Amino acid sequence: MALLQKTNQTAPALDRPIIDLREVNKYYKTAIGDYHALSNVELQINAGEFVSIIGKSGSGKTTLLNMITGIDRPTNGEVWVNGTGVHKLNENQMARWRGINLGIVFQFFQLLPMISVVENIMLPMDFCRTYPMRERHQRAMELLQLVELEDHAHKLPTALSGGQQQRVAIARALANDPPVVIADEPTGNLDSKTAESVFALFNDLVAKGKTIIIVTHDSGLAKRTHRTALIADGEIVNEYVAKAMPTLTPAQLLQVTRNAKVMHFEPGAMILSEGTNADAFYVVSKGTVEVVLPRPNQSDVIAVQLGTGKFFGEMEFFHEKKHQASIRASESGPVEVLAIGYDKLNELLSQSEATREALRQMAERHEGENLAARGAGS
Repeated sequence: MALLQKTNQTAPALDRPIIDLREVNKYYKTAIGDYHALSNVELQINAGEFVSIIGKSGSGKTTLLNMITGIDRPTNGEVWVNGTGVHKLNENQMARWRGINLGIVFQFFQLLPMISVVENIMLPMDFCRTYPMRERHQRAMELLQLVELEDHAHKLPTALSGGQQQRVAIARALANDPPVVIADEPTGNLDSKTAESVFALFNDLVAKGKTIIIVTHDSGLAKRTHRTALIADGEIVNEYVAKAMPTLTPAQLLQVTRNAKVMHFEPGAMILSEGTNADAFYVVSKGTVEVVLPRPNQSDVIAVQLGTGKFFGEMEFFHEKKHQASIRASESGPVEVLAIGYDKLNELLSQSEATREALRQMAERHEGENLAARGAGS
């Protein structure tokens, strides 16, 4: 939805992500100097995605959430949400914008204890005047039906269980039909069965087109979302590096993210040629690459296509340091890869024997697949 009060900032193009953080830094002044809570954070989330943000206590999760919601402002950088430059809003604009564009679910519910459940849900509508007064009660009841609590509409929140209060909090977050719902540890105080029902509700909302972001300590829960953003020491770990090497620690993943060289290729462009010297391990971060194998007296064969989070260059690392195949960008679109030099990779693997063994096994598997592909049709 548009802002109730027009602002003079220029909205991004319509094809941009619904949430777009660009080089966001946040410093806090302390007695011993500036504390760098967020460092050059880049994060893009598309409409309809279900994204989890994970990280240890003190890693910057809450600060990141505060940037998106406008509760706090970046020291520098830009925060765009649903076409609005949140970093440019004044306090009056921020409150009304937030009420329409974001639904926020707090860990401890934060329901007003002295008014009924249905009245709690009507509050955001009253504040933003998004629905005619005569329709607000009916909408609140419909939302209670969505979370299966319509029979509790006229009870006080304190009469409900923790799981029921969390469902009311979700219904309240949906009151103004915001495109984005953000939940801070939404299952942290719930038993496993109730947590599962809340997670299922989020899945239903995503299926209806909502964009959901949850902050969680539960890595098992995070793995069930569409994407996971891992934050460590105020920096976002590249999610595709994390996908390619899941046995690394957050600190090690951050080390790879910092050292990786970003490379871009146009559709159909050759990335690596068979037989040339190999000096890096590559992770696909955007688009699709093709592993191309030449065959004597026959046309080349595409052995496999590798999408985001997949990698290549591990065979060469463990063997002759010569490229075993040609790699090119798919004709379907541009490609971005992250290149990690073999010296840095070797240094990293010396810290993680589990990752070294996983890559070694993958190298053997890929070598066997390449041999089979070369022999096909001969």
